[in-house]
Amino acid sequence: FTNFTFIIKIHHPMRYLELLAPARNADTAISAILAGADAVYMGASSHGARKDAANSIDDIRRVTDFAHQFNAKVYATVNTIIYDRELRDVERLITDLYHAGTDALIVQDMGILRMDIPPVELHASTQCDIRSVEKARFLAEVGFTRLVLPRELSLQEIEEIHSTVPDTELEAFIHGALCVSYSGDCRASFMTGGRSANRGECAQICRLPYTLTDSRGRTLMEDRHLLSLRDLNRSDSLGAMADAGVCSFKIEGRLKEEGYVKNTVAWYSRILDRVVGESGGNYRRLSAGRSNAGFNPSPDKSFNRGFTTYFLSGHAPVKGIASFDTPKATGTPVGKVKRCEGKVIIAELSAQLANGDGLGYFDGEGRFQGFRLNRAEGQRLYPASPRTIAPGTVLYRNRDKEWDDAISSARTTRTISVDMVLRTVGSDRLALELTDECGTSVTATATVGQLQQAVTPQEAPRRQLLGKLGGTIYRAGKIIDLAGGVFIPASALAGLRREAVALLDRARIMTHRFGLRRPENPDAVCQSASLSYQDNVANHLAEEFYRSHGVTEIVPAVEVKRPDDETLVMTTRYCLRREAGKCLLTPQGRQWPDTPLYLRSGSISLRVEFDCRRCGMNLYT
Repeated sequence: FTNFTFIIKIHHPMRYLELLAPARNADTAISAILAGADAVYMGASSHGARKDAANSIDDIRRVTDFAHQFNAKVYATVNTIIYDRELRDVERLITDLYHAGTDALIVQDMGILRMDIPPVELHASTQCDIRSVEKARFLAEVGFTRLVLPRELSLQEIEEIHSTVPDTELEAFIHGALCVSYSGDCRASFMTGGRSANRGECAQICRLPYTLTDSRGRTLMEDRHLLSLRDLNRSDSLGAMADAGVCSFKIEGRLKEEGYVKNTVAWYSRILDRVVGESGGNYRRLSAGRSNAGFNPSPDKSFNRGFTTYFLSGHAPVKGIASFDTPKATGTPVGKVKRCEGKVIIAELSAQLANGDGLGYFDGEGRFQGFRLNRAEGQRLYPASPRTIAPGTVLYRNRDKEWDDAISSARTTRTISVDMVLRTVGSDRLALELTDECGTSVTATATVGQLQQAVTPQEAPRRQLLGKLGGTIYRAGKIIDLAGGVFIPASALAGLRREAVALLDRARIMTHRFGLRRPENPDAVCQSASLSYQDNVANHLAEEFYRSHGVTEIVPAVEVKRPDDETLVMTTRYCLRREAGKCLLTPQGRQWPDTPLYLRSGSISLRVEFDCRRCGMNLYT
């Protein structure tokens, strides 16, 4: 037996994939679901990591009522650290969120696991800083259904965590703004200005311009945005991420406008549909329905600082990660300035501009400046305020007015396919059975009086009338008419259809599946017996939780007890040496001294420590 070829087929159980969208308010959440999101996450009325994106319980209930029609889910963020004086308020908040129909809570503070709360499903926020398999295993054992992974992880690291906790869902970011520090491990905003990122009040000092100096005060880089990263875009990696174990694909942006969310969701929904379609049945979308965006989505058209895949491949991209020149969205080049004549800019354009476009350029000092275009007449541009721009300067469009208008006016819809069967029951009753694409089935019946044989064919007009589902979330699939040649008044048939649709609406809501919090394994042992201020323990319930799982030494969070000495305020996988082409492993790296370096911006001063062993960086105050 020498010429046999063995083909081994490994069966992978089918997994649901979820496109998870941000929502600053209820309208944005509903818009995201219509555009194709399988789930949305939004801030509760307090204790969300985006303080300016809070929502009332009534607003969250409005979103859950809408989302659950499509089997879509709603997650509420309660992912800040919690002070002792706030524990009872947060406990009541969580109970209210549960009764409002919230599918899960995204949390950071382990004190929540010691509260008297309903059995709502818990997701460990990216603020939990889950960068090791040991921490992933511990959080899975203590009752978290899902782990929200750091943006810094590679495909291999994701796969290792998935192999360690195969029954725990993994959520990973695919698009949006990047924090330069590991989330949850950043105290820079608090230690330099009193605004804590772990309390939802980040001042985004990473977007400031910095000057880099050595210990002798010599300037190495001046007035550059040295900690400001580009935006994440993993459009080409969703399939690989799913194969590595990711089930939820998260878009960042709870402070973003509705148009941004709609555009980004529509873009990634198409990609995820393609991943599912090419999976051979291994994957399915979590929610139901088919979305029609009403426009052609493009992430390039929405706010972005330039794109990067970050460390997904295991190493920094060749094109770099940071945006040293500006933290703003520069947009795309549209031409060059030829000259300025008073209030008019004469330009050589490569794109057609429209009144209301946003344009920008880099001035003589390298700073990005922007202006609104009041009017465009061929090559003659009329800015909202007079500009003096040097000839040859490149113009960028960072706001496309016509594109924004197209998104705002687009009629985005989402519908669920419904098959119908019409039949007679006896001589005077009708029955209409509706079965949706998820298998939910209802039957409505009506007494219409003695049925008589029709003079003309009835099937075509009856099918047309049954298929009129406008104003509902349904679209007609197969329509089977078993009523034969009897005459049915149009009003009776329309009334029967409306009743059947109402029954299906109720059935879909009643059959929505809620997850439950997993039981906590009392024998689970924390990955470390000693916790520092980096572990963000801020209340006595969190302390009780950790001590019950083997922790013997706990230093409280800096927000509770401010350290007296030098404090580690950022831990990054990003390395300034590497980004600037000055890595110690290269000849250019020797141009920078191997002594302490400092980043300064106004009153802010940060000591830079390069951790070459792990190819990362630490910042201290």
